[in-house]
Amino acid sequence: MKLLLAEDEPDVQLIARLALKRGGFQVVTASNGVEVLERVGAEQPDAILLDWMMPDMDGFETCKRLKADPATQAIPVIFLTAKVQESEVAKALALGAVGCIGKPFDALTLGDQIRALLGK
Repeated sequence: MKLLLAEDEPDVQLIARLALKRGGFQVVTASNGVEVLERVGAEQPDAILLDWMMPDMDGFETCKRLKADPATQAIPVIFLTAKVQESEVAKALALGAVGCIGKPFDALTLGDQIRALLGK
């Protein structure tokens, strides 16, 4: 399964990428929402992990644009974010995300959490 991971913090991106690769995922990274929109067509990920707070284009706007585009609207989006308050999770779900994973995340269970949210 191929994931597009959007995370602007290099240390968090590295830990998540290593944890996901260890969990059997193929991982492609982006540092902001603009990069996600530029890469999603070429990479054709099975799912997208979005940080909520990123420079240039945040996860909220990125998800909104992904879900508005017929070419990308079916790709599941999971927010990987420190914003896990009930109102923020509800906002993510209303945008079309399949769920949220809170930061800091457990690197040992990250892959299992993603599979559970994707129903795999």
